[in-house]
Order: sequence, then structure tokens, then C-alpha cells
Amino acid sequence: MASVFGHALASIALGNGFVKTKKALKFWLLGICCAIFPDADVIGFKYGIPYASFWGHRGFSHSLVFAIVLGFIIALLFYRKKAFRWYFMFFTLATASHAILDALTTGGLGVAFFSPFDNSRYFFPWRPIQVSPIGVANFFTERGLRVIKSELVWIGIPSFVFIILLRIYNKIRE
Repeated sequence: MASVFGHALASIALGNGFVKTKKALKFWLLGICCAIFPDADVIGFKYGIPYASFWGHRGFSHSLVFAIVLGFIIALLFYRKKAFRWYFMFFTLATASHAILDALTTGGLGVAFFSPFDNSRYFFPWRPIQVSPIGVANFFTERGLRVIKSELVWIGIPSFVFIILLRIYNKIRE
């Protein structure tokens, strides 16, 4: 998996492309939570749920169906009447970005993008992001530093370029 930092940064970059009004802290925090939430499935390790099972790590909670459901629920709960479709789209994309980043990592069994219809796990052919260790204690090691460096290059730089290009585009449009 990519780290919580990489997932949060991707959500922030995506959020810059949505809803032209000033975004409240709630918008950013909900987007970051959506981008990180699929990894709540790691709790399954503690309860003996096999990695490759439907409920295992990178299983259903990393699917596109899950992203749509979570995006809908978050938008419905927090933005019921105010530009609902844009919030729904953002929260869905923020959640789906998690699986996309995980499919670009160097480890694991792949991502069940199409669960519950197909529980096969997939990676992208190009996998430049170093897989993050699971657990906070494991993250603060030399391996964790390699992950951060990898994410700065493969998530950070594209995210900042995306944000800058969006700002330039919006200035031109004004």
C-alpha cells in the first residue's frame, strides 16, 4: 500500500479540482478520510481474515463499488443539498484513488478493483511506488524513509504539478 501521507496528498490534489467555492476544513478532512479509509481492512489481520479473501487487505474495501458507495454516503451525510453531485464525485474519486495508488506499489497481492463481481487482484504493469510497511512502528524505519522518498517523487511531484496547472487554468479562465 501507499502510505497514509501519499493517499492524503492525492486527495488534496483531487480536491483542488472540485467545487469552485472556498472549501471548508470539513471538505478536506472528509476527502482525506475517504482516501485513507480503505486500509481499515488491515484490522482483518488481527482477526485471522486471510489477505486474499473478499474482506482481506486490498479486497472489497479497495473496489470501485466500495468507492461509489462510500462517496455517496459521505456526500449524502454532509452535503445533502449543496452541489451534491460534485461532492459525491469528489469523495468517490478520493476513495478510488487509494486503490489506484496501491496498484502502483511494489508489493502485496494486488487490488480487487472489480469486487464484488470479480475478486481477482490486479496491479498496473508499471509499479514505481515502494510499498509501505503495515503498522506505525514499522513505518518509522529505513524502509519507511524509502517509501516517503518514493512517494515524494511518484505522488508528490505529480500532485503539485496538477495543483499548479489547475491554478494557472483557473486564472486564465477568469
